[in-house]
Amino acid sequence: MRYGYEINELAKEESWRMFRIIGELVEGFDELAGVEPAVSIYGSARVKEGDELYKQTQEIARGVGEMGFSIITGGGPGVMEAANRGALEAGVTSVGLNIELPEQQSANVYATHSVTFHHFFVRKIMLVKYATAFVIMPGGLGTLDEVTELLTLMQTHKIKPFPVVLFDGQYWEGFLDWLRNCTLAKGYISEEDLDLLRVSDDPGEVIEAVQKWYQKQEVVGRKALVRRD
Repeated sequence: MRYGYEINELAKEESWRMFRIIGELVEGFDELAGVEPAVSIYGSARVKEGDELYKQTQEIARGVGEMGFSIITGGGPGVMEAANRGALEAGVTSVGLNIELPEQQSANVYATHSVTFHHFFVRKIMLVKYATAFVIMPGGLGTLDEVTELLTLMQTHKIKPFPVVLFDGQYWEGFLDWLRNCTLAKGYISEEDLDLLRVSDDPGEVIEAVQKWYQKQEVVGRKALVRRD
């Protein structure tokens, strides 16, 4: 009898969890409505303010922001803080999507729009849904998780192909070598999958790549409208 009661209570808890997830999705959609065009910037939370990578991230976000793009980050310290800071300096929408963690990640003060999520997968949806391009700065396991998920979504046509720029070629060299020499060599991915990635060591080059891609898509969109008319 006790066992049946526990199963019933567990089912109720799962039902309420579903509503909490829906609530997080609704809050994210409401908060991010109208932020497009936007660029999502990923990277380590452990980068310090004085680090060169912090300055480079800030420069990229500021430059992309000055072209009119909102900036979306995971809302925490390190690379995320630098990107939100650059967006704020450019005077554009600076979105921070924070996450509840056992060791609480504090939200940085440079986000003009801040949402805190309990579920990682809801947060990842928001990081992807509104972005026109993705800039991947050096980072740890979370960054690797995010870049591989992005590539999977594009590979499986769940989202349109967008630029995925890996910043700092030396940092990403081992990862790319593994993809080419192991994963591709065994036929687990195709050459086209690797074409989704770009590597850059220059903040100005990253900014230019985002701008050119967006302008190209605008031209394609206008041509499509003309054909429909």
